[in-house]
Order: sequence, then structure tokens, then C-alpha cells
Amino acid sequence: MPVDRRPTNKKMPSSSLKDNIHVRIFDTREELGKAAATAVAETIRKLLATRPVINMVFAAAPSQNEFLAALIGQPLDWDRINAFHMDEYLGLGPDATQSFGYYLRTHLFDKVPFREVHLMNGLAAHPQAECHRYAALLEAHPTDILCLGIGENNHLAFNDPPVADFKDAQKVKIVTLDADCRQQQVNDGCFPTLADVPKQALTITIPALMAARYAFAMVPGDRKARAVANTFDQPVSERYPSTILKQHPAVQLFLDKDSSKLLQL
Repeated sequence: MPVDRRPTNKKMPSSSLKDNIHVRIFDTREELGKAAATAVAETIRKLLATRPVINMVFAAAPSQNEFLAALIGQPLDWDRINAFHMDEYLGLGPDATQSFGYYLRTHLFDKVPFREVHLMNGLAAHPQAECHRYAALLEAHPTDILCLGIGENNHLAFNDPPVADFKDAQKVKIVTLDADCRQQQVNDGCFPTLADVPKQALTITIPALMAARYAFAMVPGDRKARAVANTFDQPVSERYPSTILKQHPAVQLFLDKDSSKLLQL
């Protein structure tokens, strides 16, 4: 329900609990980003009040721009946080501007003093061994806070509908990206043409993502409206991977007026 219905020249954000997900809607991407950063920072402080170190996993995409810009302005004990990321293209190194490691370094990891930052190696000579290496790191550092988006095809990380597995035995795996996912990378302006988008990637799997204690999903923009609606309107299934969020015990979903336009609260 709306948090405030007083007359105003500016639409107030709304907040609702829908299918076990705390949904918050804002007029603009900037408002969304600031609110999400505040909520994540509050959870970080709550956890650090009782523990010396916490572990966080971050998404890398233009949808996260406003959130990350606001988060780095939060006064936090960054040196008590270990950072991970969700996925990486095979064949791209950490200095490639389209790589997710590069995105997170330039938007977050190089801007605040994390305790440790663990990047996937998209240039690993043996990609399967890299999956095992990163999975072992996640095993040793259980995720406290997951900061994610939702793809246009409802993917979480690079778990596209053809490869998403809600009972995956792996924590990290090699995937072949579907056409919709690769087109999203072009739509986002990350690659000039579909042919330029790598066809394979490393990704944290759905069960490993869902193991996070808290999940915060930042999903702005008109092109995400159908995926947001599908998350709630479709049954929980790998055909719409983001539907699994309805089974997580602590999810907050941050939307703007464009991404929420097809959502019935």
C-alpha cells in the first residue's frame, strides 16, 4: 500500500508486500538507487554490529549504476566486508571494459576499501577449474547480502531460462547465454552488436544466490517491466528464473515507475 497519500506535486514511493517480496516503487532511478543504498547500508550495519566480517555479492550492469553511486557515499566499515560478483564473460579479462570485473572495479571496488575483493577470471586457462576455485571461496565465505538485478528474460546472474536450475548441485558453472540475454547486453549499450557479445560465461547458480541471508534487487527501466510482471504473475519455474525470489525469506525489490508499470499491487 502507499506509504503516504497526502496531496503533493511529486508522487510518493509505494511499499507493498507481494508474494513474500517487499516491493518499493519510486518515481526515478535516482530515488530508487538512493533508497536501495540506504536499505543495504542499514543491513550492513545491523550485521556488523554482531559480527567482525560479512560477505556480499554484487551484480554488474547499468541497472545498478544509481544504486552503486549512492552506496559508495554511505559511511560504512568497508574494511570489514568481503566482496564477490555474480558472473563473468568467458574470454574477457579484468581490463576489458565490457567485463563485469571492470564494471565493478570502476563503479565500486576501487572506490571504497573492501577487506577483500574476489573476481572471477574470464581468461582462466581451465574454466571448469575456475568454477571450482570460485565455488570454494563462496563456500568459505557464505553470502550475507546479495545485490542483484533481474534480466529482460527473467535471468538471475547468467542463469537464463535454458540453463537455470533451481536444484543445481554446483555453486558456479559455465553457461551458454541465450539470444535474449545477449541482446540485452546490446540494449544496455555494453556491446555494439550481437556478434560482439561473448557466447559463454561463468555464473553463480540459482541455489548459491538464494543461499544469501538478505537479497536486494534493483530493477529500473522500461525494458524490465515485463520481467518484473512475470516474476509475480508466473508460477515458480526455471522458465522464469526470477520467480524463485518469491521463495526467499528476505527479499526487497526496488523499482521505478517504468519497471513497475505492468505490476498489479
